[in-house]
Amino acid sequence: MKITLAYGKRGLPIELPDGPAYKILKAHSAPPLLDVRSRIEAALDAPIGCLPLIDLAAGRKSAAISVCDITRPAPNSLTLPPLLRRLQQAGIPREKITLFIATGLHRPATRDELDIILGPEIAATYHIVNHDARLREAHRFLGETECGTPVYIEKRFHEADLHVTLGFIEQHLMLGFSGGRKLIAPGLAGQETIKVIHSPRFMREVMAIEGSIDHNPLHAELLEIARMVRHDFMLDVTLNHSREISGIFAGEPVKAHSAGVAAIRASALELLEEPVDAVITSAAGHPLDLTFYQTIKGITAARHILAPKGSILVMGECAEGIGSPEFAHKLSTFRGYREYLDEIRTAAVEVDQWQLEKLALVGLRHPLSFYTPGVLNTALGSLSSVSHDDPQLAITELIKTLPRSCHVAVVPDGPYVYARVREPQPQPV
Repeated sequence: MKITLAYGKRGLPIELPDGPAYKILKAHSAPPLLDVRSRIEAALDAPIGCLPLIDLAAGRKSAAISVCDITRPAPNSLTLPPLLRRLQQAGIPREKITLFIATGLHRPATRDELDIILGPEIAATYHIVNHDARLREAHRFLGETECGTPVYIEKRFHEADLHVTLGFIEQHLMLGFSGGRKLIAPGLAGQETIKVIHSPRFMREVMAIEGSIDHNPLHAELLEIARMVRHDFMLDVTLNHSREISGIFAGEPVKAHSAGVAAIRASALELLEEPVDAVITSAAGHPLDLTFYQTIKGITAARHILAPKGSILVMGECAEGIGSPEFAHKLSTFRGYREYLDEIRTAAVEVDQWQLEKLALVGLRHPLSFYTPGVLNTALGSLSSVSHDDPQLAITELIKTLPRSCHVAVVPDGPYVYARVREPQPQPV
């Protein structure tokens, strides 16, 4: 059987060997919206839980808008123009509107990437700030959360009269779902804040996983931070497997985000009758598989459908290599899953250690293997022993480790597929 995985910009064709029973998991989602531009306009004029944006902006002298960086395929070129137009109609001049690239601790967007993120016309005519979490003086300290997290937020964002976020909602390996509050922290937070919310205290919480919102302590923490900043309005979308807009959620951030999450749960969940013995997955292709750091999301999303000791093979192009220098150092000195978790348990939190922590938590329970040609084997530490130079060889080696009558899930769109095993129904007594 031949199938193409989402991989880089062009995809990766693979051949599935005879033997296993394969289940191809597609990214189920709502159909694309028709007349999407008018639907965005309508969402801004009749938002969820608050006044229309033009009324909310009336009397404000300045506005700050936080948008996703290049690692997220948010359709800002569609959602930004009507939003900006309403801000100006409300009396906020263009020179008082600032667009912030919510990088968290990712690298800044390049000039060419700003055209992709915002659209060339907006990138050329509005003031843009590439957030830099490492620049202490660019942040304002707002105090601590009830749990003791120090809150440092981009000063220029906080100083604006109106705070708006623009993004999209998908499952997220720590927060349950992305979007909304995530565009405030970690998106525009200082590294002092980012380190704490990504510390073992939160990363090892049982509910700090994909699809978990209601009892996720990290979600609650970010909501508190967003309240401290005064998150006024959000415009998030959901995307289908073709990355077309399938839902628009604008308004009061908590209520609008909750509506978006409910829509994903209703339309995108793929239920399996029983867990599988192995998963062959991707990192969802460009832009998510630009780095090994992001490719890990393919692994964490796959664990939810695996039998005990079931295996995961992930394939990501990693055209930009590993990720940040800090993450690269952690990876190159990686000695093993248990060793790493013990090493960082009580040590001072270092930048980007959390992604490797999430990988290690899965690796303790499931054999992992990789095809990530943009990363040299010598840079993978002990993971080099489970890294392959050829995708077909990687698949062959995986199948060799499985029982003869095995079940294998193939997930071409990686973490964009929201899949779970159906919970057994209680039997009548």
